[in-house]
Amino acid sequence: MTEELRPGALVVYKGKPARVEKLAGRVLLRFPQGETARVRPKDVLLLHPGPVQLERLPQGPWPSLEEAWELALDEAELNLATLTELVLGQYTPEHAWAVWQAVQHSDWFTGTPQALRARTREEIQRLQAQREAQRQREAAWKSFLERARKDQVDPEQDARFLQEVIALALQRTERSRVLQALGRKQTPEEAHALLLRWGVWSPRENPYPRRFGLDLTPPQTALPPLPEEDRLDLTHLPAYAIDDAGSQDPDDALSWDGTYLWIHVADVAALVTPDSPADLEARRRGSSVYLPEAILPMLPDQARQLLALGLQPVSPALSIGVRLNPQGEIEDVRIHPAWVRVTRMSYEEAEARWEADPLLPQLEQALAPFAERRRRQGAVDIRLPEVKVVVEEDGQIRIKPLVWNRSRRLVQEAMLLAGEAVARFAQSRGIPLPYTVQPPPREPSGPLPDGLAGMYARRRLLAPSEYSTHPGVHHGLGLPVYVQATSPLRRYLDLVVHQQLRAYLQGRDLLGENALLVDRVGPAEAARRVVRQVERLSRLHWIGVYLLENPEWTGTGVVVDVRGTRSVVLIPELGIEAQVSLPYSLPLNAQVRLRLQKVHLPYRTFHFRVEGEA
Repeated sequence: MTEELRPGALVVYKGKPARVEKLAGRVLLRFPQGETARVRPKDVLLLHPGPVQLERLPQGPWPSLEEAWELALDEAELNLATLTELVLGQYTPEHAWAVWQAVQHSDWFTGTPQALRARTREEIQRLQAQREAQRQREAAWKSFLERARKDQVDPEQDARFLQEVIALALQRTERSRVLQALGRKQTPEEAHALLLRWGVWSPRENPYPRRFGLDLTPPQTALPPLPEEDRLDLTHLPAYAIDDAGSQDPDDALSWDGTYLWIHVADVAALVTPDSPADLEARRRGSSVYLPEAILPMLPDQARQLLALGLQPVSPALSIGVRLNPQGEIEDVRIHPAWVRVTRMSYEEAEARWEADPLLPQLEQALAPFAERRRRQGAVDIRLPEVKVVVEEDGQIRIKPLVWNRSRRLVQEAMLLAGEAVARFAQSRGIPLPYTVQPPPREPSGPLPDGLAGMYARRRLLAPSEYSTHPGVHHGLGLPVYVQATSPLRRYLDLVVHQQLRAYLQGRDLLGENALLVDRVGPAEAARRVVRQVERLSRLHWIGVYLLENPEWTGTGVVVDVRGTRSVVLIPELGIEAQVSLPYSLPLNAQVRLRLQKVHLPYRTFHFRVEGEA
């Protein structure tokens, strides 16, 4: 190329015409507006040896190449000089520029100024079809945007454009051309808002399970039959599995033999052994997922049918017997694979039969010293309002406050006792387990208020609990050592605890600390954190849907914190907190009447107006 270039030649650089001014290694170019640049020779295209006067170059319109194309169809190859003479009769810098622009703006020829080729009819037809398709796409895009700005989107007609909005709403992409063109923030919440606004999604579309990548299909791994082994026969002891009404997977039950309080737990590890297909699947999921509209189990339904307590006349269990002294301290722990005969009941049913059933008061009395010891040891008793949100089969949304009655407190204390008992049993025998520990809470900056406001403030001082292979204090529970062990049907790390206990009882090899922490605790806890987030967001989502469907909602809130001109109120009926503007100063724990003003479902924010003191 350097031999053909010379001062005065007409070249093209990045699509713009230029005159060669000097050759000295690099090429000095001058452009029509007078600016200059030094470039590599290989970066320019030579159109004419010159001399060229840039100001004389035509600006269009460009000549037609169709007749020249007809003549050149049989030519293997030609150059720009030949084509220019063929089209315009002479080869000057001005004519060369005009013909080159015609080449660039039409489909007839392709190649470089030194080697041009006439395209075949098929190639031209294909290019024209592609160009027409592109024109139609651009027209459809323009039409979609016009309708989108008027909120006149058609979910079927506009499906191809809406797919990227849905992908962003489900966090499967980080950007959407639609949101960018509409001037909206590139966030899942904004995408969700548009889908609701356009009627593509119903407010009842819960995006969070898919947004966080949960597996929505139930596990399908097959389980082996229950192995033949010696089991302690405890079927003579009445055993009660007390849970929320409608619970489908009862995995713990209580008995009392006059000396030992027995906590029976579904013997899941008898069928789900370490590194089996069902174990690996459960590890990946981390836990069952409890959504208002559905339950996504951690284990195949076969596990529930075979192992959930009380679904069969006699159930296999891993039974934990605990003997307490009068001070509530653990004196002895027995752990056995057992057979139990379980009666199922809800918390409400247990309350209704409390006075007529001697076992329930006996269990409460047996656990009372343990509960008192926990309080002496600094257990933090926080009873903020909680609700259970359920979407019924008929679509009705039920928000039911959880009542901390005697039966619920009874089950909670028994589960905590089982956790300490298993931890002490394992600690004394050198069984590695994923212990749950919690550092002490932060010291408050001043005296804490009473009532709900005090509990709200105390909760904010608590440190998060964490897993460790080394036993440690759980300050929030007031226990010197603790492990979660009573929900192996629902939580993977509870299942791991049972696998370790069964291995010890049968004299088999135990998992070491590294296998526990790296291979089990890490993956399962990461998955469980996602599950907790999805459950929390889904619960808020359905509360938001409930409020949208009940726009005249009114209720009571309790002032628990003051932040500048706004106050935080807890709404026990809904189990949520909200920031409100108070018309005048009110003390903490004051009750106010609230009226719903607005729900912003994608952001899960609810706005209420204070109408006075309750």
